[in-house]
Amino acid sequence: MRHRVAGYKLSRDHEHRRALRRNLAVALFTHGQITTTVPKAKSVQPFVEKLITAARKGDLASRRRVVAELQDRIMVKNDADTDVKRNKYGELLDGPHVVKKLFDQIAQRYTDRPGGYTRIIRLAKHRIGDGSDLCVLQLVGEEETGPQVSGQFSRRRDKANKRMEVAARLRKAKTASPAEGSAQPAEETGGPTAPEAQSTPDAG
Repeated sequence: MRHRVAGYKLSRDHEHRRALRRNLAVALFTHGQITTTVPKAKSVQPFVEKLITAARKGDLASRRRVVAELQDRIMVKNDADTDVKRNKYGELLDGPHVVKKLFDQIAQRYTDRPGGYTRIIRLAKHRIGDGSDLCVLQLVGEEETGPQVSGQFSRRRDKANKRMEVAARLRKAKTASPAEGSAQPAEETGGPTAPEAQSTPDAG
């Protein structure tokens, strides 16, 4: 029996699981959404929700508890992030901290929301290698100001647009050809009437 055994082991020991949850939480607070596997997203979702709930309180004890979990990491969005200071060896010196953003921005967004700060959106694609189901773990309300969920890249829309362009050109050419055809019979009918008009006075 598995009494009082909760959570996902994820084929890792305790310290490795704790580091994995910390890294995923920092990435989520930094970018607003992350793409990962479904078991990892379900494992880190309660951890993130508890951190946001603690940040909503805003007291010193909650801040110390959050710092103990996240270790007050520096947010690095990409390699060319200008907000991060590095030394000549490329090592991090200073920059915006995750805990400050969590307490000042993210927690203030959910002051009137009693839980349910994140959502899991399954994607219609699998990870290359082991074929694991992928999903997006996203902060609720992030779609208005943050990145959007992007599914698997497909050429279907490009092919459909090309077919529509070709069909439009064919319709345009077809509507233009009857107008030219109607102009030619008018000239042909006008040609024979001229000699008849000239011959009638001679007969009279």
